Amino acid sequence: MTRRQPRRGAGALAVAGALTAVAALPATATGNPAHAVGSAAHTDERSRPHAATARALDAVVADGTPGVVARVDDADGAWRRSVGVADRETGRPRLARDRFRVGSVTKPFTATVLLQLAAEGRLSLDDTVHTWLPGLVRNAHYDGRRITLRQLLNHTSGIFNYNNDPGFLARFTGQGFLQHRYDGATPHELVTIGLAQPPVFAPGEGWSYSDTNYILAGLVIEKVTGHDYEAEVENRIIKPLRLTSTTLPRSSPTLPAPHGRHYSRLYEEDPAAPVHDVTEFNPTVAWAAGTVISTPRDLNTFTRALLRGRLLPAAQLAEMLQGVPVPPDGGETPPAVPRRPTNGAPQATYGLGIRSFTLSCGVEVWGHGGQVPGSLTRTAATRDGEHVLTMNRNADYGAQEREDATLEAEFCRR
Repeated sequence: MTRRQPRRGAGALAVAGALTAVAALPATATGNPAHAVGSAAHTDERSRPHAATARALDAVVADGTPGVVARVDDADGAWRRSVGVADRETGRPRLARDRFRVGSVTKPFTATVLLQLAAEGRLSLDDTVHTWLPGLVRNAHYDGRRITLRQLLNHTSGIFNYNNDPGFLARFTGQGFLQHRYDGATPHELVTIGLAQPPVFAPGEGWSYSDTNYILAGLVIEKVTGHDYEAEVENRIIKPLRLTSTTLPRSSPTLPAPHGRHYSRLYEEDPAAPVHDVTEFNPTVAWAAGTVISTPRDLNTFTRALLRGRLLPAAQLAEMLQGVPVPPDGGETPPAVPRRPTNGAPQATYGLGIRSFTLSCGVEVWGHGGQVPGSLTRTAATRDGEHVLTMNRNADYGAQEREDATLEAEFCRR
């Protein structure tokens, strides 16, 4: 499940870090060990340009997250940093090679497969949902003959997000999560939950983030190919790019080694609510919207390959990056004409499984972010894929502003 969705355009972007050698640094304010590694011969020289990023990551842990790991890949090579602990009981530090649940960073994977099928002439983004899933999206609230595949991918379908359904929330947040964490759900069950609620708006008349859209996209992939969703992602993306630490767990509640623990307050509003180890749960409740497990290195590799045109022909990549404006306040209906902040920078946009955001320094970054219980990931890159950052923290609580500050520190460095 991908519970928290950001209120601002930057919220769905992500940051990452990884290094090839380790050098001990002073302890952070919380007393947790920090490690930074650079791929250059002299680690100090390699780390110097990322000093502000390192401080921003330290602040994430000082704010209460047990541990954070990040990797940057740019023209100078790779830089990585891990701060804090992967396991609160043993004190084992976070490691760059640790795997974690990436949440909605799964969406660019799903969108890429659907766009590959479009490039192969096996479907059109302007096909309706009814064309491929006849009768599935059809009730008193919805008519799949009026909703296109493109509208699923850019969140303009108006379909209600099953993650916001009161019954779903009762089962998978708060104490309900502890009772139902291994239950799981089929894609059709998730779609049924979303379609039971009225649409947020008519198709194409607004923007609203909805995981239901991507469950439907996954079902379309299966219908078109005749293969399961996981096999298509594995054969089209994971194997060609040699993402050896990236997996789709299907219904397995565990993570492959090595991995740290994932921690959550179960989305309780009380900041003093107890923290629980939520590492294990049945990920079918996120499926094509948020099931991928990966590492900063693999996510950077995927993002770079995507933006550099290694996964999609130019025409499909251009369609992917053709974004619709995301409301500045995180609302559901974007303005008819994209508004520009007073600094003249364009507002955030959401393309087909990827979003853009312009930072305070004027740098535009592309990527996504995601959250599942106990894990929050953000990946962001320049449009040419030359400079990419992925960040993960092993908690789903804490100030989002700390993540935003990491993006600013890395991409706006002077």
